[in-house]
Formats: sequence, structure tokens, C-alpha cells
Amino acid sequence: MVTHGRTVGQEDRISEVVEVLGADGAPPYRVRSGDGHETVLSPGPDTVVEHTAHGRTGGRGKGGRRHWWPGRT
Repeated sequence: MVTHGRTVGQEDRISEVVEVLGADGAPPYRVRSGDGHETVLSPGPDTVVEHTAHGRTGGRGKGGRRHWWPGRT
């Protein structure tokens, strides 16, 4: 999951979705950041979920970047 910075110069925050708490893949999600901190959140418009070949977020890989929102195909 990537949350884009809200101001110029603010870096994106990359987190791993470790648990889906909503029904049918919907938010909220339990996420873990790179420093090991876990929190529960419902993504806003500045957040995208990026799927990788292993089903984990791992940054911006070349090619297979895909944006996904619950309820969309």
C-alpha cells in the first residue's frame, strides 16, 4: 500500500497489508510499515494498493503495477 505525500517534498509511505478487516476485501486494513509499526486504516484518495507477483507490496516494480480498489475489477 502506498500513501502519497500530501505536500511537495514529502516522500511516499510504503506499507504492507497484513490483514483485511472488512468484508469481501474492503477496508479497514491492518498495515505494517518498514519500521515494523502496525496500524489499522481505511485508505483515502491519496493511497493506492499495489499488487506484486508475490501478493505483497514491495515498492514500485517495473511493469506489473496495478491500482486496486475494493469493488472494482
